[in-house]
Amino acid sequence: MKLRYTVRARHDLTEIHDYVAQANPQAAKRLVSIIRKEAGILLHNPLLGRIGRVEGTRELTVGRYPFMIAYRIEAGEIHILTVVHTARLWPENL
Repeated sequence: MKLRYTVRARHDLTEIHDYVAQANPQAAKRLVSIIRKEAGILLHNPLLGRIGRVEGTRELTVGRYPFMIAYRIEAGEIHILTVVHTARLWPENL
């Protein structure tokens, strides 16, 4: 099984990093690393996340952090679709 990030998900991680880095660059690096590590857990347990709000997706919370990873399992691959702060509106078009 492979883990793939969509362009949108990579953009989300960049935005999260840049926002947190304004106050603390080291924390920004750690946070993005933690998000990627949590996503990596899906390689061993792809059904770990709950059934998603958008049909055909699943959602994984990021430990004690207020982020949600939306993903889809397709043809032996896990596609990370987006990473959203839980205080933000959920995207409708995944």
